[in-house]
Amino acid sequence: MGHRFLELLAPAGTRDAFWAALAGGADAVYCGLGNDFNARRGADNLDDDAFALCCRAAHVAGARVFVTFNVVIQDDEMPRALASVARAVRLGADALIVQDWGLAAEARRRWPEVEVHVSTQANVHDPRGVAWCGAAGYERVTLSRELSLAEVAACCATGVECEVFGHGALCFCYSGLCQMSSLRGPRSANRGLCAQPCRLPHTLEDASGTRLGPAAWERGLCPKDALSLDHLAALMGAGAGSLKVEGRMKAPEYVLSVVSAYREALDALYDGAAAPDGDGTLHRRLKRAFNRDFTDAYLMGRSGNGMMSYERSNNRGETVGAVRSCSAAEAVVDLDAPVGRGDLLELRPVDAPETFFCVTAPADAAAGTRLRCPVRRPVPAGTPVRVLRSQAALDAVSAVEGRPWPRRRPVAVRVRCVLGEPLTVRLTCVGRDGDGPSAEAVGPVVEAARTKELVRGDVAAHVGRMGESPFEPVSMEVELSAGCGMGFSTLHRVRADAVDALVAAIEAPYAGRASTAAAPPAWEAWCEECGARRADRVGETRRAVPRDARDREAAVRAAALDAEVCCLAPTPEAAVAALAAGAARVYVPGDELAARGDAFPAGCIPVLDEVCREADHARVDPLVAPGVAVAVGNVSELALAAARGAAPEVRGCIPVHNRSCVEALEEAGAAGFWLSPELTCAQMAPVCRAASVPVGATVHGAVRAMTSEHCVLQMADACIHDCDRCRLRTRDLYLRNIDDRRLLVRTDRQGRSRIWWDEPLDAVPKVRELLLAGVTRLLVDATLLDADGAVRQVRRTAEALSAVAEGRPLPAPEPGGTLGHLFSKVD
Repeated sequence: MGHRFLELLAPAGTRDAFWAALAGGADAVYCGLGNDFNARRGADNLDDDAFALCCRAAHVAGARVFVTFNVVIQDDEMPRALASVARAVRLGADALIVQDWGLAAEARRRWPEVEVHVSTQANVHDPRGVAWCGAAGYERVTLSRELSLAEVAACCATGVECEVFGHGALCFCYSGLCQMSSLRGPRSANRGLCAQPCRLPHTLEDASGTRLGPAAWERGLCPKDALSLDHLAALMGAGAGSLKVEGRMKAPEYVLSVVSAYREALDALYDGAAAPDGDGTLHRRLKRAFNRDFTDAYLMGRSGNGMMSYERSNNRGETVGAVRSCSAAEAVVDLDAPVGRGDLLELRPVDAPETFFCVTAPADAAAGTRLRCPVRRPVPAGTPVRVLRSQAALDAVSAVEGRPWPRRRPVAVRVRCVLGEPLTVRLTCVGRDGDGPSAEAVGPVVEAARTKELVRGDVAAHVGRMGESPFEPVSMEVELSAGCGMGFSTLHRVRADAVDALVAAIEAPYAGRASTAAAPPAWEAWCEECGARRADRVGETRRAVPRDARDREAAVRAAALDAEVCCLAPTPEAAVAALAAGAARVYVPGDELAARGDAFPAGCIPVLDEVCREADHARVDPLVAPGVAVAVGNVSELALAAARGAAPEVRGCIPVHNRSCVEALEEAGAAGFWLSPELTCAQMAPVCRAASVPVGATVHGAVRAMTSEHCVLQMADACIHDCDRCRLRTRDLYLRNIDDRRLLVRTDRQGRSRIWWDEPLDAVPKVRELLLAGVTRLLVDATLLDADGAVRQVRRTAEALSAVAEGRPLPAPEPGGTLGHLFSKVD
């Protein structure tokens, strides 16, 4: 059974955008508080004063406020992050949107008065993962953008409220799995500083450097924007609880245009309209807000080339006509759609798109007419003309920005004016989902008229004049005795008192938070808390850190003797060779183990994908067995392994960057951790000390930059829609980026692509530092190596351990390798 009403959740990166979101009709607004711990650190975001103002405006308008903490939190940042959460709670937040499992657990423990929503950055995309979040106490899960309507319905059927992305930019990579930014530099998408490399040129080529696909397809990682306006009824039927509009980096006019279009469409559906945008005006409004063209591919279960914006990554606006003729000073445009005076028009020649320019429409012009506009140089006849920016949208948002309240909330008014009794005015908030808060003001005792008798129309008119207040009367009930009298100023005063009382009633649930919200701990207190909880969990005190140089040397030599060399082997040949070379544990991609399990040595550990959608269960679930180790890439697989009594090792694609996260995932059943390549050695240390299970790190191998549901090989424009028989999958194909790097692309049997960085990680020469940090398992990732390469790196790693144990020099770095972020912190 679907939700009767679908929450419309709007973005806001500034106070003006927040005002626009409320004016557009948002049921809830999500925003960042400050610039430290959210996935849009490049937005202006809100300071404390602006946030408090916006919370008050939202609550009075009947909307909720969600604060984004949708990044991974480093261990030394946790007290500051908790302090930021405390401020958000104190100032009026209704919910927190969280990626990091450690911060999520801390927030639930400390601030039960606010909801905790699981961010899409947490990479949850099937009913099992959603149910796990619900069982852990999280009130809502924001689903991956890649899900189809049927998958959304299955997730909603768990009974856990689900939020879906309905409009705006699509990431090429599954959210939370992208390392492209941090591989290119110190910025991390998982830390709120995505450099948007997917919007930059990437072309597909083969091993010889020959380019594949159409010449115009230069942006191989750039999807179009999501559009769900035509599927709102289906989303409601699927049970979705919230429809999210992307855009915290977008301008207020974008927010107002998009949110108001979806508001009108939803309201039309609630009112029984068969076609909520029958005349196409809402689609036009959306096209005239920033867009890269639109797609509903994922929602419809597709992921082909039709969803990609290969030709350009900037705003496409709406095509409104074509140039009929053009001189050096003036173009004559045949219009297919209306244009408004002040609209920004783009003229982009088809054969020379780089020569485009923009002009301002000099006058209003209707569809089917011709518009003459000044130009700076001639363009060919037939040049498409687009509206990139609507002057009407700018005018609309300018009107909103000056309002004391961004929108007025509907109220039912009841006036009681009875002889011998006090005058009362009661205001009750009304909405589609029933009545809301109510408040009453009491005036003087009503007396008989001395001159003019009050009439019902006068009472209704004067009480109903709410002017600049945040309320708008939608019904008026007047109980009036015959023959009574009262000055109009008294009616005005009591009505004003009722308005103030209703505002106070709406704000009452938040008013006491300043004194009751739990204060966050200081650094030392937090460390002690974590240590005490660890002792309770595993029956021992927090691991001591060797301080004396002699003690450290003894500790690292002992650690070298105990550490395990591990290998991720993609083929039976590599697995056999790795074991013979001295690997203590061999890991194998799950698909390979399922397809050729008999050819692999006994005891190989399956590595499950970082993506586990409902359709993946049939191939993933049989690989998880009681008492057997398994490397899991998401919380769905963790939940399955824990339920079956397996020994799940958390892969680096579930980021574990702080001791609270270690605690939360160990309680969920984690039997080991593999650390993210975005951690430095120093940042690994507190994580390792907090863990009561083995912790590992990759010391050699290719680094996955992206995982995408869209197959990159489709850029060759030769897809046969049969991944098992696809010959392109058997070839070495590369993406060439603007830095002239060639990034290897591999597509699996499910049609998902993985993009690999061109510099392999080589931390073997720094094994000593990893051991000092507390790492006990060292992984050679041989995904892109043959059997000989796997043997060479396993032996090299074993030699490094021996060198540490014996106090000898470690192996030298290999040419072309990189230490990644082992000693270089990501922002």
